[in-house]
Amino acid sequence: MKLLHTSDWHVGKVLKGQSRVDEQLTVLKEIVDIAEAEKPDLVIVAGDLHDTATPNAETEKIAIRALSALRRHAAAVVVVAGNHDHGPRLDALRTWADEAGITLRGTIGKAEDHLITGVTPGGEAWRLAALPFVSQRYAVRASEMFELSAAEASATYADHVARLIASLTAGFDDGTETVNLVTAHLTVVGAKTGGGERDAHTIEAYSVPASVFPPSVHYVALGHLHRRQQVPGPCPVHYCGSPLAIDFGEEENRPSISIVELSANKTAKVSAKPLASAVALRTVRGTLAQLAAATVDPAAWLRVIVAERPRAGLREEVQELLPRALEVRVDPQSLPELDAPSRPANAAARSPRELFAEYLAARGSADEAVGELFNELYDEVVTG
Repeated sequence: MKLLHTSDWHVGKVLKGQSRVDEQLTVLKEIVDIAEAEKPDLVIVAGDLHDTATPNAETEKIAIRALSALRRHAAAVVVVAGNHDHGPRLDALRTWADEAGITLRGTIGKAEDHLITGVTPGGEAWRLAALPFVSQRYAVRASEMFELSAAEASATYADHVARLIASLTAGFDDGTETVNLVTAHLTVVGAKTGGGERDAHTIEAYSVPASVFPPSVHYVALGHLHRRQQVPGPCPVHYCGSPLAIDFGEEENRPSISIVELSANKTAKVSAKPLASAVALRTVRGTLAQLAAATVDPAAWLRVIVAERPRAGLREEVQELLPRALEVRVDPQSLPELDAPSRPANAAARSPRELFAEYLAARGSADEAVGELFNELYDEVVTG
């Protein structure tokens, strides 16, 4: 059988105040075009359809239309919720999704609800253990739904997830000619983060070893980490990566999806499909003169580290040279070396204007325009 593995769309993501809806539409269309060309038996979306648990109507429409379009070119589509999604909200769409031939799993229910089975148009049987994101807070509650003992319920997060997966895959080694699959949204020990993931959900307390996946699984389709990679384990364990760099910490990632060809008696062949339409994120450095002479991708969004003393209007000067600069920072090496800060003598007897002017001088930023802006702001606050 052939499957298309994608995850971490983060529809609705805003970068430094810049909407990326148009980029997301373009990338999702490219994924649909790949599905049309490849005609997969199964599409797996391994979590984080949205960037927020409260998507607006526009972003929710984008995600639903993309899933519907994928279903037109695939025999089946399965989606699990990620940590950015609102699981119950996805579950609320299940009646519609079932009619559309799309399987949604937003929250943990009974074990049998998370074992999805199917047969490809070519007659090949498959079964998929589909595990949405489980927060540490709800790990015990989810485990209790699987009727674990009190001692088991007091174990660590990794133990809970291991038991959930073990319960879902218990029948995978029954000797039948069935393709065994697992999808989940989680962090596997040893995998490399992509740079833009939520730190609170990628720390050690939220990590599980690859050994939680049994050797009877033919392919594990993971979401959550935005870097494309294979993780060593007892079976093929893969992250497909995000189809769009989420923030500047991911500028080295290569957006793609995965096409996987496998069978019950054949090792999975995993191929990357790079997404050419994904807008790049790039960091450039230099003085204003160097930035003016720099060659940059005209379509990329930029983070600029400018080697100039901080002053009022510096950001605007940079953006005049590089209109695609979303973030402008002063290179720390451009700042003067400072002595340890000390409280000015008789500070209580001096005006805020005087104290701020001394602060600017101490920081090597004695810019008259900045002082004037502070005075205007101060006057507004006092008179307001």
